[in-house]
Amino acid sequence: MTAVLPFTTTRVMLRLHRPALYVWAAVFLVAGALLLWLYGPLTDAAAAGWRQWNDCSTAACAYDQDAILTYKSLSQYMSIAVNVVPLLVAAWAGASLTGREMETGTAQLAWTQSLSPARWLAVKLAVPAALVTAGTSVLVLLHNLVWSKGRGKIDNAKSWTDLLTFHANGTTTVAFALFGLAVGALAGLVLRRSLASLAVTVAATGAVWGAVSLARPYLWPSVTTVSGLAGDAPRGLGLTVDEGLLTATGARLSNPYCGSSHATECSDLYDRIGAVSYYADSHPFSHYWPLQLTATALVLALAAVAVLAAFRLLKRHTGGAPVVTSKEPA
Repeated sequence: MTAVLPFTTTRVMLRLHRPALYVWAAVFLVAGALLLWLYGPLTDAAAAGWRQWNDCSTAACAYDQDAILTYKSLSQYMSIAVNVVPLLVAAWAGASLTGREMETGTAQLAWTQSLSPARWLAVKLAVPAALVTAGTSVLVLLHNLVWSKGRGKIDNAKSWTDLLTFHANGTTTVAFALFGLAVGALAGLVLRRSLASLAVTVAATGAVWGAVSLARPYLWPSVTTVSGLAGDAPRGLGLTVDEGLLTATGARLSNPYCGSSHATECSDLYDRIGAVSYYADSHPFSHYWPLQLTATALVLALAAVAVLAAFRLLKRHTGGAPVVTSKEPA
């Protein structure tokens, strides 16, 4: 029997996971259509509504409230939806990518049909990785276009520092999806049970999402700003890392959250502790892509570790499983 051609192996892979392919196509088309609607007429209508509101000089001023509220609701839902995509990928990968075939024994059957275990796993990872990367990248790009178009025009639009907006606008979402794919393949090989692999993969992807989100402010050097105590609070530039009070010697003190020094009790407090100004360590908008790319690199590194572990585990369990060939009769 001749070796299975890459094209044939890919076609078999797509046919085997046809239901998931249909679901992914439906998710992509629906989400893409909604984001295009947001990007086009809905953003224009909401921006016009906010201009009408800001130009109001009387209590009975007319403005397009429906457009403003519809934009607010749909943009929030789409940010959530884009962030959920990696969890959907993780759920499918954990349940179906390798776990189901290991559980039913179809993987071992494939290895006897002139398809080595390493090649089997490579196709299992490469084909969905290409589809997931392409689809998720388009959704992220559309979300970024929607947010950028509304920036400065829609008063209730989320800031770039908002956690869901931060991920939905950038490459971290693509990286999380690929991590879910890689961990799903590894979990299937380790647990050999669909439901168990699904639970572990979704939990691992969610945990990495949470860990990266917590580490986000510390992935790039922050900028320190100093402001007077007459203000109500320290003045940061965007994403706050740390804030507090400064003494005349430059020592940092924790923020007592008293308020402006114009208030007598606050002025007395600042005098007692020797505070002369506020400080704030924060990230301006110009740090968005450095933070994004650093976080993306970390998640992709974890995905690469999961892929390497999957191949090594498979090799240890199968010993390379040499290809079985049939002999032609003499």
